[in-house]
Amino acid sequence: MNSSPFTYIEGGGVTSPQGFTASGVHAGLKKKDMDLAVLYSEVGFAVAGVFTTNRVKAAPLLVTMPRVAGGVAQALVVNSGNANACTGEEGLEDAHEMGRLTANLLDLPEDRVLVASTGVIGVRLPVNRIGAALPSAVAGLSRDGGSDAACAIMTTDTVLKQAAVSFTLGTHRITVGGMAKGSGMIHPNMATMLGFITTDIVIRPQHLQEALRYASERSFNLISVDGDTSTNDMLLVLANGLAANDPVEPDTPEFELFREALTTVCIELAKKVARDGEGATCLLEVRVKGAPTEEDARKAARAICASSLVKAAVFGRDANWGRVICAAGYSGADFNPNSFDVYLGDLPVALAGRGLSFDEQWATAILEQDPVVVTVDLHSGGAGAVAWGCDLSYDYVKINAAYRT
Repeated sequence: MNSSPFTYIEGGGVTSPQGFTASGVHAGLKKKDMDLAVLYSEVGFAVAGVFTTNRVKAAPLLVTMPRVAGGVAQALVVNSGNANACTGEEGLEDAHEMGRLTANLLDLPEDRVLVASTGVIGVRLPVNRIGAALPSAVAGLSRDGGSDAACAIMTTDTVLKQAAVSFTLGTHRITVGGMAKGSGMIHPNMATMLGFITTDIVIRPQHLQEALRYASERSFNLISVDGDTSTNDMLLVLANGLAANDPVEPDTPEFELFREALTTVCIELAKKVARDGEGATCLLEVRVKGAPTEEDARKAARAICASSLVKAAVFGRDANWGRVICAAGYSGADFNPNSFDVYLGDLPVALAGRGLSFDEQWATAILEQDPVVVTVDLHSGGAGAVAWGCDLSYDYVKINAAYRT
């Protein structure tokens, strides 16, 4: 880690970059705990986003997507406890009203406010409760409010998910911070259920979008908890430019450094989402190497992490490596099926496409670690990728059998 150009900020999050404030309050959408967050920048910011590929999109996405396409915003309001999805025209109006109320309190144009929601699908959003709580949320905006905001966007999450790094760009200090929520319904084809990244770098919206797509493909798009892609998936990056650096342009060392910082924060948040999977007892890390292309490596790693049989075997501490290579085989990745190796930790369990005799007690001990690391060498090229997931426990069924109650 000493060779890294990035400094990790302990306890850092969305308010670590200059000019960002946040808050979290209880609006009564959940029985207890904070459930309404506001994030604000003292100046307008360039914004980029990626959204769910699910055909069914929640109302807040339909409000936020065109505003992100406009490239500029200045605030974000997020509620948990209610997804405002599958709620018809009324739900769309509720999402607009949530943004309008926030804009009025912050004295902003309505289209400068981004809106997000997470929670139960198919229930009308109680906007009156949000409206009653928003004044205290806006009044409470502070540089210390990042953790409260991260708490307020949680649903079945058991831990806060925050991360931040800083680095030097010429004579300017740049910071990237973020928060995310996600524990169940996690199999993103773009991001996580909700993720929000802030930075004080100067960058144009189109270039910020390019960096975000790169980062999400190597982070949130490589996690899986249960194979479900949510109606509310949203990942936003907000760049307010207060670091006052020269605008970062693509195909430059400065852009690549920022892109790697963004990817670093996204990976940290994505791993926290995977580790906090509903009912999970450990993080599963799948490393694929020797693939013909990076895309092949990502396909194989993601399929292995998403496999219910692999996840159940990890929970049962069963060294059933056949499930691993089976998932790689149906992933769509190109490789020679007669050449692969599989390792559990540093223990080889299959070499050159064939199983080995191995110490079962040693394998069980490896599967009792956290994280559980599985390595697959496809011996078909020079590309690699890493994906993250979690085991599949009895508690996952218990949690989701009673999600609404």
